[in-house]
Amino acid sequence: MTEKQAVAGLHPGVPYDRDPQIEATGQVATGTAAIVAALQHDRLSRHAKRIVIDCFPGVDQQAIRQLAEATWPNADLVSADDFAIAPAELTAQLAQQLTDDRVFGRLSHQVFADFFPATTRQEVKTCLDASARQIVVIGCAASLFVDQPDLLLYADITRWQLQLRLRAGQPNWHATNGDEDMLRKYKRGYFFEWRLGDRQRNADMPHLNWYLDTTARDAPRLASAVTLNACLDSAAHRPFRLVPYFDQSVWGGQWMKQQFALDPSVPNYGWAFDGVPEENSLKFALTGGFLRVPAIALVHQRPMQLLGALVQARFGNEFPIRFDYLDTMGGGNLSLQVHPRIDYIQDKFGMTYTQSESYYILEAGEGASVYLGVKNGCEKEPLFAALHAAQETEQPFDDAKFINRVPAHRGDHFSIPAGTIHSGGANTVILEISQTPYIFTFKLWDWGRIGLDGRPRPVHLAHGEANANMAFDADFARRELIDPIEPVESGDGHIEEHTGLQALEFIETRRHHVAAKPITIDAHHGVNMLNLVLGTAIRIESLTNEFPAQTYHFGETFIVPATIGAYRVINLTPTEPVLLMQAFVREQR
Repeated sequence: MTEKQAVAGLHPGVPYDRDPQIEATGQVATGTAAIVAALQHDRLSRHAKRIVIDCFPGVDQQAIRQLAEATWPNADLVSADDFAIAPAELTAQLAQQLTDDRVFGRLSHQVFADFFPATTRQEVKTCLDASARQIVVIGCAASLFVDQPDLLLYADITRWQLQLRLRAGQPNWHATNGDEDMLRKYKRGYFFEWRLGDRQRNADMPHLNWYLDTTARDAPRLASAVTLNACLDSAAHRPFRLVPYFDQSVWGGQWMKQQFALDPSVPNYGWAFDGVPEENSLKFALTGGFLRVPAIALVHQRPMQLLGALVQARFGNEFPIRFDYLDTMGGGNLSLQVHPRIDYIQDKFGMTYTQSESYYILEAGEGASVYLGVKNGCEKEPLFAALHAAQETEQPFDDAKFINRVPAHRGDHFSIPAGTIHSGGANTVILEISQTPYIFTFKLWDWGRIGLDGRPRPVHLAHGEANANMAFDADFARRELIDPIEPVESGDGHIEEHTGLQALEFIETRRHHVAAKPITIDAHHGVNMLNLVLGTAIRIESLTNEFPAQTYHFGETFIVPATIGAYRVINLTPTEPVLLMQAFVREQR
């Protein structure tokens, strides 16, 4: 298939916004000079004797030191990280929870204090208390060394920027692993240090004076705690988009590159993350510039407003829905894979819920298909014997013998409950709607490919065999997983369809046909995530004028916080068909 054929079905001229912003009230100081001036102008900052700059793991602490030296030239600077246990000891302590696997570990429930000896902390605090000099303590969990700082700053960074820095050779927090395999570095972040960082940010938030966005090395940005909270309040009370990012893959395609006007020099784009609050960030437009904040901070700080009481009671301060794109248009098959059962993910990895998902086919090219379940009569032992043989020798896996493959067309929706062996085929663009723990994919077969890092892609047959549900076969797929679209109601130009997901999954999805007249969508007592899967543009309006109207375009994912309730949708090109995909947590009865 040629690249021209691969991108058939594009929506030319559709202005997908790769840099969405949320308007908020407040000011931001951009650049080191402006930040120094703002802090030196602040009376509390000028007179503070004990200053703490807490840092999320991965923040450039040398840059923070330079900023502190310029702001408080007469102060003594103390590095909190100097008092943590030795890097080798930390790595040794983490060995059991990080495991020997390149991809999977066990979720940490620790805090930074666990890695700073209590006697050392007390000695440092006593020494600092006795000093008459101005002192600035910098580092991860710097607040451990000052009980009641006169001034508290939090230096933050987005997860995507952290990943880019790790790829470029930056080590993990308090480690010497700059040259280590990126999958292992990411694993250490995901299972360990980012959890500690989130907990420390949450502990600091009620006492914060200033927030420092260090995502751009050459342009840090400073906002007061008042401004930061105004930003979070703004996002929690209006529809908003996350800042998307796009990444290459061994199976990646060409559709997103052209549809979203991405860098043409990149060979392909397989992933688009535009609806993953744990990975994505928020960008707030303020007086003097903008401020980036990890979206997970909104989830943690405004859970009731964002998620709603029913969803928060069920999942805690976690965002349980995820949207992303998988582009194989002109590329290759995804890996053949399976996701863990709920009891397995709880026991082995410490997660509270698992990843069930669905594939909504946004675009389909020649020969498009999905692999969904096993063939009728397929037994686990011969299936996994063949998978092991393919993994251990150069003998290819005969997928046609074991795996159910079905054609895929634009607008199809396939449910994939945990335990279903599945894969997306080549020449498709998939809007993946899933439960959030996206890292837990057990690859069974990867078509003999090598990863972008030049190494074989990890395959997890033991995990896969323990979780593959052989009852999810072709008959089951035809009955319950393939395009389960049912009408809910219709009238006055609005058709609402139930499009899944299967009964074992907690996400409910609805597809709305929007014609010339405005429609009202029920939020179902919780947060909604939506994507315009067909059409040019829509406008979202408040039924009570509580937020300014928001416009969204084809392909854009957006979130409607639970506090909004029902909302109005208007088709801005009423002569064209519009399809809007809505996802929410299924109500329990």
